[in-house]
Amino acid sequence: MSKLDLDWLAVFDEVFKTASVSKAAERLGIAQAAASTSLNKLRAHFDDKLFARTAQGMQPTPLAQKIHPALAEVLAQLEIAHGSRATFDPTVARHTFRIGMTDISEVVLLPRLLNHLRHTAPGLHIATEPISTATGRRLEDGEVDLVIGFVPQLDAGFYQQVLFRQNFVCLVAKNHPRITDHFTRESFSAEAHAVITSSGTGHAIVGKTLAQLGVERHVMVQVSGFLSVARIVAQTELVVIVPRILGQILAEQEPVKLVEPPFTLPDYAVRQHWHERFHADAGNVWLRGVMAGLFGGQV
Repeated sequence: MSKLDLDWLAVFDEVFKTASVSKAAERLGIAQAAASTSLNKLRAHFDDKLFARTAQGMQPTPLAQKIHPALAEVLAQLEIAHGSRATFDPTVARHTFRIGMTDISEVVLLPRLLNHLRHTAPGLHIATEPISTATGRRLEDGEVDLVIGFVPQLDAGFYQQVLFRQNFVCLVAKNHPRITDHFTRESFSAEAHAVITSSGTGHAIVGKTLAQLGVERHVMVQVSGFLSVARIVAQTELVVIVPRILGQILAEQEPVKLVEPPFTLPDYAVRQHWHERFHADAGNVWLRGVMAGLFGGQV
């Protein structure tokens, strides 16, 4: 083979970014078999495996790592020469975006996003997964397209954009025998509390702030997510601190009420995060724009 086919280079670039032949094919809009054929032709051309299957997906060989910058530059220069970058047409695209988010975001943000896609991008699908210690690696590998939440550990190598800011409120049973429409520090500390340990929600701020203020609370139960707390609070005399936007939704679903805490809790930024490898990816750019358009500012 005396020449390199440009389609082979596109497959090489996408496999390098996603660590997956199937995902590369999906992003390029071609059959997986076609992507595999292109990769095999490249392997024959370079006389190297280029990618090896591992527990982390298709990982590049030393040669693939060496030649990727040059091949990626060739593709970038060709896009410039053609006068435009790759485009993403949501009206005809058939694709699944995977978003890392908390159960709060599934309740607060996901319905609006799905309704928007149903009318503007009927061939697109959304898959969500919880935010975890593996989230950064999954963003880098292309296993996750976007992460929404409070995730301060995503720093080097990641882009981020503030969508909106959020603060906290107390949630109690509507018929709570001792709490009416306000707390004092003493009444807050006298009650038993539920605490949520979910990551990606900014909730760690609450515990740190209470410790700094010297506010004590008797924690009766710790739960891993937010979706059960309204039912727990409604049927007990427990107090729980939740993000305000979630509390407002839960108060419409269960006999609970919002009560302002007797001290100032800091607010926090809900951001969307993505990896620098996919900063110029047309589909990723489109998805980020949709999220900013739907949720930028006050939800």
